Amino acid sequence: MEGLRGPSDYSQEPTRHPSLRINAKTPFNAEATRDDLIASYITPVDFFFKRNHGPIPIVDDINSYYVSVGGLLENPKQLSLADIKKLPKYNVTATLQCAGNRRTEMSKTRTVRGVGWDVAAVSNAIWGGAKLADVLELVGISNHTAVTPSGGKHVEFISVDNCVEEHGGPYKASIALDQATNPAADVLLAYEMNGEVINRDHGYPLRVVVPGVIGARSVKWLDRIDIIEEECQGFFMQKDYKMFPPTVDWDNIIWSTRKPQMDFPVQSAICSFKDEDVVKQGKVTIAGYAVSGGGRGIERVDISVDGGKTWLEAHRFQKTDVPYVSGDTSSDKWAWVFFKADVEISGDAEIIAKAVDSSANVQPESIGAIWNLRGILNTSWHHIRLQVA
Repeated sequence: MEGLRGPSDYSQEPTRHPSLRINAKTPFNAEATRDDLIASYITPVDFFFKRNHGPIPIVDDINSYYVSVGGLLENPKQLSLADIKKLPKYNVTATLQCAGNRRTEMSKTRTVRGVGWDVAAVSNAIWGGAKLADVLELVGISNHTAVTPSGGKHVEFISVDNCVEEHGGPYKASIALDQATNPAADVLLAYEMNGEVINRDHGYPLRVVVPGVIGARSVKWLDRIDIIEEECQGFFMQKDYKMFPPTVDWDNIIWSTRKPQMDFPVQSAICSFKDEDVVKQGKVTIAGYAVSGGGRGIERVDISVDGGKTWLEAHRFQKTDVPYVSGDTSSDKWAWVFFKADVEISGDAEIIAKAVDSSANVQPESIGAIWNLRGILNTSWHHIRLQVA
């Protein structure tokens, strides 16, 4: 399309922060260190995880950039960035999480395929932009519409990038129309990130942000929005990011037997230490993040210092020195919480964190029970071992 293009090689990649943990160079996939991740409730753009499937697109002329809105519409439209900026602007604080977060840990149980993420394929930002529900009203689709007169039930987002998995074609994904047209779902067409123009790594000039849903549905470098009858048939909806049981392997997988993953389950991870860190005997602070999909808050985070025999409840917060209360209307419903607990260590210790969300969903105890061949949604209890000097 005019104004935005997907390069065919990696010769024009943007500059990235040198402290990132690089998991793949081409395409570029990287995450912050654990310390950097929890240094700020709002993740600085430099430390926000980078998940890519091809070279980063380039804008040649922002004045000629537009998004096509079509599919099952009688009167398709082309919207410029200026058109979208005329709509009411909303700021939504939302955590995005790659479905493969903590994949490296799962692979230690049994090898999986995919980028080897540690615990930082998750980040939190303030996204600024227009609500998708308002954009769809411009093309005649009212709020809270589940089916259009032409039979449209899903909204498909198509990027401009060139994906390896799509054999050089664009990345695409979809969500249900009733979610897209619900203003309370806070689905955005975002042009700002943390109060600044969104950068190339994160979708400049325009990206989709679908709060509470795995990051694979928040399409960057937006080219088209299509109203379609069935869910998107692209690779990342039909042959990836689906949750299979441990009995399925690459010899017997049938992709059509599972639905595309949308909401992410309750998750937590310890970030103040790495496994096998050496500490002094006495008091140590266990800190990290917890988050749940679908707008479900975090009811509590439990910490054990003896391998799960006994537990204590950690202090939870979103804003420094302000206690977090799950379900409080003043909290950021789509965002993670941080947790912290001061514990006594008298010898080598196995530390565990597990979170419970507002619907009483709790992280599963073992990786074995949720192991899957793509290594997605590792939300098992997070373990680290500390050695006393």
